[in-house]
Amino acid sequence: MHDLAADAAVLRALHRAGEPLMLANVWDAATASVVAKTGANAIATSSIAVAMSHGLPDQDVMPLDIAFGAVAAVSAAVEVPVTADIEAGYQLDAPELVRRLLDAGAVGCNIEDTDHHGTRGFVPVAEQAERLAAIRAAATAAGVPIVLNARIDLFHGNDGAPAESLAEAIERGRAYLAAGADCVYPIFLGDATLVKQFVLGVGGHVNVNVRPGGLSAREFAALGVSRISTGGGLFFMAMTAVKDAARALTASV
Repeated sequence: MHDLAADAAVLRALHRAGEPLMLANVWDAATASVVAKTGANAIATSSIAVAMSHGLPDQDVMPLDIAFGAVAAVSAAVEVPVTADIEAGYQLDAPELVRRLLDAGAVGCNIEDTDHHGTRGFVPVAEQAERLAAIRAAATAAGVPIVLNARIDLFHGNDGAPAESLAEAIERGRAYLAAGADCVYPIFLGDATLVKQFVLGVGGHVNVNVRPGGLSAREFAALGVSRISTGGGLFFMAMTAVKDAARALTASV
């Protein structure tokens, strides 16, 4: 059994600028166990991996029993703290979101600012900050100070001109930290100069994701980030390995 309050304290303490927490994102008990055996200090889930492994889109529409069931399976398989990628929160209000998260054994979560269920593209800054503040208040009321990682999606699909979104990303990062987030996550921001500007601009813990052909974990650490994750990277690597093995098997006949 996890001591959730103690796990939350451990997870929060692992966020250190320049000495980042390394997270290899998993999607089930088997992958969680494998990653834990490498000496990982914490385990993170990947929503896209969970969704795709169930034949579902990664668009904040997973049935709750699947989304939180995967988190529960991961938590039961490991002894280290677990943080869950729960997309935009599946339209749950803050108390219910926190309850389900804790019932699944997780002590941290990612929350996206994409407007999955509307036409605005991104949730307005003030509205997203209000949601984060509500989640923080619900966690406090529950007695477990979950580690809240606020994802900033402005760079998603914006590889062509990420610099144009930097000022807004910093504004969002500051607002989310002020609302009670522990860390902000400008997913897909990978340019060294822009990452450094973002880290300095928000003045708090920053999560980045490593990608093939991008900056290394060592290079990101030198920029002052506090958390590095693989997102869906391990899942896609695993799927490629399965495909290659299946092709080799077919070719051997």
